[in-house]
Amino acid sequence: MSEVQFPPLFQGEALTGQADPFERALALAITGTDPGTIIYNLGGERLRAALIFAPEVPLEEAMAILPVCGLGFQAALGTLAPPEVAVHLEWDSRIRVNGAVCGRMRVKASTQDPEATPDWLILGLELSMTSRKSNPGKDPDRTWLSEEGCGEITPDQLLECWVRHSLYWLNRWLDDGPRPVHSDWRGLVPTLGETVEVDGTSGTFVGVDENFGMLLRTGEDTTLIPLSSRLEG
Repeated sequence: MSEVQFPPLFQGEALTGQADPFERALALAITGTDPGTIIYNLGGERLRAALIFAPEVPLEEAMAILPVCGLGFQAALGTLAPPEVAVHLEWDSRIRVNGAVCGRMRVKASTQDPEATPDWLILGLELSMTSRKSNPGKDPDRTWLSEEGCGEITPDQLLECWVRHSLYWLNRWLDDGPRPVHSDWRGLVPTLGETVEVDGTSGTFVGVDENFGMLLRTGEDTTLIPLSSRLEG
């Protein structure tokens, strides 16, 4: 596997074995590591990576990093995969490839107060690349890239491409606000307009607010579920 190349101002740290990039990023963020650090582990059957950010906006607004980096992932896999491969993004940050769950993103921050500006925010990516199972298609709601015609894509290629495309979308969000992110992201969310269940409440997913909070309609009532509710404790 070749050395992973990142855009300027980003620096990477590779892990091996069972080491968890998200936990390593958390430890570094607490001690004051510079933003732009990417911790990754490309061994085994999964691609695992974590990016450290230092937001300059309140947490609820900063949670847009989930859809921003989701768009980055969709663009990255779209660049590397065959044209028939479809990528969709769940509101709760799960990633679907050809309709089945293939991975997820996760977020943790220095505060859980939605009105406070975090000292740091960590975004993690976990993606199933290959399966050890002899019959991986037994669970129709779960898949691996190798089962979806993407067996030639290497973890380092995908990681590099994801960071580049996420940086593009991050700059668009910072320069132009949430409108362009909203426009492209909405077209990738398969449950928009459908009945969903979130935190024990069922309703119709009718849209999102300016900070990507879910608008869930039940009868005549519409409830806002903030995206910060997906933050890890």
